[in-house]
Amino acid sequence: MTTDVTPELTEAIQRGYDQRDRANMAPTIAYFQALLAEHPGHPVLIYEVGGAYDTAGQEETARSYYERALALDLDGDVLRRCLCLCQYASTLRWLGELDESLAVLDRARREFPDSDSVRVFRAMTLNDAQRPDEAVAELLTVVTGHAEVTDLGRWAVGLRGLAQWLADGRPE
Repeated sequence: MTTDVTPELTEAIQRGYDQRDRANMAPTIAYFQALLAEHPGHPVLIYEVGGAYDTAGQEETARSYYERALALDLDGDVLRRCLCLCQYASTLRWLGELDESLAVLDRARREFPDSDSVRVFRAMTLNDAQRPDEAVAELLTVVTGHAEVTDLGRWAVGLRGLAQWLADGRPE
């Protein structure tokens, strides 16, 4: 079994996205299931099927596909997306499994330390876990990391300090 994503497979995956109707995900699920049947066991396609179920609001089904894909050693950007972006960790968050979601996001943070998406989805899980200071700290870290494209200007340094203070538990 190959795990390569050929240009043809990339195009086929994009066709699935182009035809997606978020209000009616059944055709997209069927499309990605058929594509997976053509490439049985392909971790990227297993992940894509999971994503289609996730978009359809079928988190339990999505979870099983994500876990299968992760067990097949996804790597690179697909791994990052599956670990955090409205994908596996977000699914766990929707299922109320906040500790598990944070564990996945902590892994993603170790593997992709510069990923803003990891931090944003971690902030959402922290917020759901009733840890608002840590959530705000994550978001401030993301925003101040891009102060040059915002109007934060001279406040960025102070906000980064505030983010660290919040992350440290508001020390005296």
